[in-house]
Formats: sequence, structure tokens, C-alpha cells
Amino acid sequence: MGIDFHSNKNRFTYTTRTADPSWKKKIAQLVPIGNVSMAADIGCGGGIYTRALADMGVTSVIGVDFSEEILGGARENCDEPHISFCHGSAYDTGLSSNSLDLVLERALIHHLDDLHNCFDEAYRVLENNGCFVVQDRTPEDCLLKGSTSHIRGYMFELFPDLIDKEVRRRYSSQAVVETLKSIGFREIEEVKLWEIRQEYSNKNQLLEDLRERTGKSILHELNDRELEKLMNHVDQSLPNNEIIVEKDRWTIWKVVK
Repeated sequence: MGIDFHSNKNRFTYTTRTADPSWKKKIAQLVPIGNVSMAADIGCGGGIYTRALADMGVTSVIGVDFSEEILGGARENCDEPHISFCHGSAYDTGLSSNSLDLVLERALIHHLDDLHNCFDEAYRVLENNGCFVVQDRTPEDCLLKGSTSHIRGYMFELFPDLIDKEVRRRYSSQAVVETLKSIGFREIEEVKLWEIRQEYSNKNQLLEDLRERTGKSILHELNDRELEKLMNHVDQSLPNNEIIVEKDRWTIWKVVK
């Protein structure tokens, strides 16, 4: 099936949470945020990380996405004067050349089939010495065993057919690094981050997020019967009346133009 990013019913699917402080801390370790006045969040979705960059002190942040519907949700989610949004793609953002101090592409590249053109566009819009941050999951990140915090892992244990789909759409670290180098980026740093996605006061809140397929495009690969099976498995695996802290492991690449 796959998610339809242009459907009105998915308008707010990526607006329902905030970036965790652990993410902001990691980005601040990688990027001299105090020197960043203009930044773009390409593939911004609902603007969660667009807003996070603004909260970190970036003077002006532009969110770019190819879905007008999702941009509509982002504008409602981030109605602040120093945040703006524009319609564009990772291959053609519509932004001016040499205009940005920082480009962020979080959870974007696994939706793309042309890494070179994506990174080339980021290179074009960055000023010299500007920073480019790519955050995504490698196949190894995705296929970690399910646990009370790593909920995503349960999906692949229950539905092994999803593994092939997931691996096919994920880039290896080697592919990312080689493409960045081929474009001309330098000073490549690669780090891992167990990012807190969401904290739930009880598992029923998590189960409702799963039912609505909120914020996880891979859930759209499951039909309703399969989704119900996943929810039952998660329900049986997690404790009652305890806080659930959901985490995902990510790989972050930071480079300089």
C-alpha cells in the first residue's frame, strides 16, 4: 500500500509530537548553531524539526516539502514569524544558491531513489562552510530486535516480509558517505543516536498511535488485519500502567561544504 503523502487524511500525521531534547543536544554537538542564521529543513513533514531548529536559536528556518497537504498541517503547527514553508522537492527546493548556513534532511532519504541529485541540491543551496545534516536509519538500525522501547522491531518479527521492503528503501552508511564525498562535501562525521520518539503515559496511548498509523510510514504497508495483529502483539508484550518511552536508533551524517 504505502503512505499517500498527498492525502488530506495524512495532513497532521507528522505534527503530533515535538523533537526530544536529546536530539537538540546531539545536533548542537555536531553543528555550531550559534553561527547559523539561515537554515532549511528539507522534507520537513509537519514541521517538528523545523520548529526545533528555531527553538535552538536559528534566526530563520524554512521548511520544504513536496506535499501541499502536509505543508498545510506544518503551517498550522508552526505559526511563528521566523519559520516559513515552501513547496519543493529534495531535488528542486526552489531555494536560492549559496543562501543557507545549515541544511537538515531528517527521515527523508529512504523515500528517495536518487541520492546524488538530493545531495547535489543541498550542496547548491548551502553557503561555503555551511553544514549539511542527514539523519536516517540504515538497514542495521531498522532491524534491531523489538523491545519495550524499540517498538518498531516488533513489526519485522511479526511480518518478516516487511524486512525486504524496509532494507530495499534504506541506504547503507557506505552509500551515503560515498555519495556525499562524490558531491564534494568534506569533514564527514557519522554518529548513532537512540532518539526518544515519544513518551506515553500508558500503552493505550501507544496503541492508539499505531491504530492511526501516526508518524510511521511503514505502518501503511500493513492492512487493517495485520495492523490489528501488531497491536495485539504490542499489547501483550508491554507492561500495564507503566510509562512507555519509545526510541528508534538513527544514523546521523554531518558534513561541511
